[in-house]
Amino acid sequence: MITISLCMIVKNEAAILARCLSAIAPAVDEIIIADTGSSDRTKAVARKFTSHIFDFPWNDNFSDARNFSFSKASMQYCMWLDADDVITPDNLKKLQDLKRTLPPRTDIVMLQYATGFDSGQSPSFFYYRERLIRRQGGFLWQGAVHECIAPSGNIIYSNIVIEHRPPAGHFHTQRNLKIYEKALRQGSVLSARDTLYYARELAAAGRTEDACSQFVKVIEDAGAWTENRIEACKNLSDALISLGRTEDAMDALFKSFSFDLPRAETLCSLGDLFKIQKRYPQAIYWYTLALHCQEHPENGGFTDREKYGYYPCVQLCVCYFFAGDPQTAFQYHKMSGRWHTDTPEYAFNEAFFQSYRSAHHD
Repeated sequence: MITISLCMIVKNEAAILARCLSAIAPAVDEIIIADTGSSDRTKAVARKFTSHIFDFPWNDNFSDARNFSFSKASMQYCMWLDADDVITPDNLKKLQDLKRTLPPRTDIVMLQYATGFDSGQSPSFFYYRERLIRRQGGFLWQGAVHECIAPSGNIIYSNIVIEHRPPAGHFHTQRNLKIYEKALRQGSVLSARDTLYYARELAAAGRTEDACSQFVKVIEDAGAWTENRIEACKNLSDALISLGRTEDAMDALFKSFSFDLPRAETLCSLGDLFKIQKRYPQAIYWYTLALHCQEHPENGGFTDREKYGYYPCVQLCVCYFFAGDPQTAFQYHKMSGRWHTDTPEYAFNEAFFQSYRSAHHD
């Protein structure tokens, strides 16, 4: 059985830290807390779970703080969580089982990271993150913000899910922009990955034109990771839509096809654009393609599970109805129920078709 050091960096997390630690504690052998300057009761909460609490002077660099926390670990593997992450009981059991069965000399274990949830609060938007890292493997965190460890060596993918559940209204856009722009002023050159995340922060802050120029840099970088280029196309399209540049938004989505097979997320976005324009045959074409896509989360990109089933079914229902084919529309409505029957869309459509079929039967 392997041993795990849970390594966390925290600041002013007293309200939620116990939720995280109490959930994960049964699966780890050591808890390391690196506090970057809390002014609340974060340390007092942490002391209920561990005596390994260290101060790290904050220097606007998350990688430095993560590497510091890893340096204090003593177990075979380091595991990281943020204070607003949780693990459910069933995933905790999977993690405990993994500890007993992990093949020797595994370097990195990739776990699913759920950051979006459907109407029933089940994970629907997720991606893989390096979550268990062999302590003596020489791995280091990189990037001042949205930091990561580049996976290498013997890598295992697991279906264990860590859920990211921050408090409502818990955003860090301005903080993150400050860090990025400080680094740029100091002459740092952002990697393609950092450029993508910088662009996303710019977009979140409403600096849409600036965001577009950064997304284009990623798209045009032949050395960038394929998934980052695809995501940049999608994000650029969203930004262009907000600027009213619909045709350019379509071009951005089509550009992603030159990097790899189309993703359902991209196909649904194309369907959405045509649906808004009431070009229903074209929208039906793209939604149908999306419905037949397979998820490939092991590619490492963002996966919006709703776009691989429920969402295109709902949109096909709408498009077929307005295209003059209510029978097929009804079939797609019923098909959407394979995924959800408790959503506002499903309830609305169910009531609509009951009324519609009753009126036309009479």
